[in-house]
Amino acid sequence: MGRNNDRNIKKHNDKLHKAQDKVKQAEILRKEKLKEIAKKFNEQKSSENS
Repeated sequence: MGRNNDRNIKKHNDKLHKAQDKVKQAEILRKEKLKEIAKKFNEQKSSENS
């Protein structure tokens, strides 16, 4: 029996996809926070100019 049996491949792929999802989720969170910060910054700038 070799190392590349179906069960090991499935385990590996599940682990890989879980890690990829984690990275993707972190990236989405980062973008949302950046949007929020930019929005606050723009609000402050507009209130200073008024």
